[in-house]
Amino acid sequence: MRPTVVIGFVGSTLDASKMGPSRWHKWRPTVGLCMHEDLRVDRLELIHGGVHEGLARYVQSDIGSVSPETEVRLRQLDFTNPWDFEEVYGKLLDFARAYPFDPDAEDYLIHITTGTHVAQICLFLLTEARYLPGRLLQTNPSRGQAPDGVGLWSVIDLDLSRYDSIATRFAVAAAEGSSFLKSGIDTRNPAFNRMIDEIEQVAVRSRAPILLMGPTGAGKSQLARRVFELKRLKHQVTGAFVEVNCATLKGDSAMSALFGHKKGAFTGAAADRPGLLRAADKGILFLDEIGELGLDEQAMILRAIEEKRFLPVGSDKEASSEFQLIAGTNAELGDAVAGGMFRDDLFARLNLWTFELPALRERIEDIEPNLDYELDRFAEREGVRVSFNKEARRAFLSFATAPDALWSGNFRDLAATVTRMATFAPAGRIDVATVEAEKARLKRFWGGGARVPDTLEALLDGETLESIDPFDRVQLAEVVRICRRSRSLSEAGRTLFSASRARRASSNDADRLRKYLHRFGLDWAGLQA
Repeated sequence: MRPTVVIGFVGSTLDASKMGPSRWHKWRPTVGLCMHEDLRVDRLELIHGGVHEGLARYVQSDIGSVSPETEVRLRQLDFTNPWDFEEVYGKLLDFARAYPFDPDAEDYLIHITTGTHVAQICLFLLTEARYLPGRLLQTNPSRGQAPDGVGLWSVIDLDLSRYDSIATRFAVAAAEGSSFLKSGIDTRNPAFNRMIDEIEQVAVRSRAPILLMGPTGAGKSQLARRVFELKRLKHQVTGAFVEVNCATLKGDSAMSALFGHKKGAFTGAAADRPGLLRAADKGILFLDEIGELGLDEQAMILRAIEEKRFLPVGSDKEASSEFQLIAGTNAELGDAVAGGMFRDDLFARLNLWTFELPALRERIEDIEPNLDYELDRFAEREGVRVSFNKEARRAFLSFATAPDALWSGNFRDLAATVTRMATFAPAGRIDVATVEAEKARLKRFWGGGARVPDTLEALLDGETLESIDPFDRVQLAEVVRICRRSRSLSEAGRTLFSASRARRASSNDADRLRKYLHRFGLDWAGLQA
């Protein structure tokens, strides 16, 4: 059998006792752990402060009486403040790094019953991180028996995979957090579900800025609010959720709205204004369409993120606000940086946690569960439960998931569509006629009933067109069509490569699309023109 080594603190209160035979009837954790017949302690590393050296030697002597085979080594470790977490953790970490551990030759138990609560927590963390390569040892006095000095002992194994019930609870908690961010919608798109799982982890573990990218109506605002509500449920924020559409902040009023102003700072400033940043103190500030902010406002936002301080308009005294920033944009901020319209230092600060929300047409398998969600919202809002009949539901889903369904407004389009059909539904049932009327309306909105395919004749000369195989012509025509309805090269790339990009560790869809177009002598600017 390999030797067993126990590491722990002397208990300044629990291990102390008066001299005399009565002390053997008192439970003293450090002495008691060496009195168990079923726990052999070959070596005890007893950590103590200088002020408790006498007690440590007293304990060492008593252990020698009851367990002569146990070698007790006294380890003096002094703390200026034993309740200072940083100091205690740092010195115990130094102790662990300097100790000559040999896990192949010895078994280690970390006794966490004695010492201050701070010391016990630090021992736990260092064991969990494997700086102390052992298992946790917990001792306690016997209950319901005649008093003795032995007590009880148990080993805590930090391998949670061995505890099915605990592991299951962790898995359920993680799934609940992910479902919460999706508003309980059972989404089916694998790439979107993976992204939500990542956002859930970031939301509960980080206070760094989060950047949500995606087209208008993709759900950035709703997701930002759900992140706030999730953090509030976990007691990570106590302040408010403040949402700002930066596109509405123009001119001199932008500074005042964001950072506040002092009375008399400018004409019309009849009273002090705290500003939106201070309104978000201890909460979350959601800056939607952040790319619309001016460069001066961007500079002040950057300082407010990094230093939590800013200067209200007309004030010579700084204000402070402890907020977490979530930014939203439907523009390519990288392109805005290159064009001098967005600060590169702010973009770098925002780009730590960046998530791209796909358009609805990139998540057609999620249209059906969102359809049910919108019907539930309609029922809550209007107090009337509306449903589809079987044929109408099949007809609508066939239309909604077809390749030529644009859904240019994304989930806002879908929400409006459900509201209209539910409102016009006869007797609370959406029938085929209601669906057909809505289909016709959407086709008109999207630019005509039958989609007119893009032709290549206007882009390529006859000789070039003749050199392209019919197979490639069909593919190129679809690429051109996607490019012309997209706002940027990157968005077009994400749409065209949505399936394959999920299987790659990293992707540059814009570059991939640029190279494809170059094969045919085409470029992005030419297609947009």
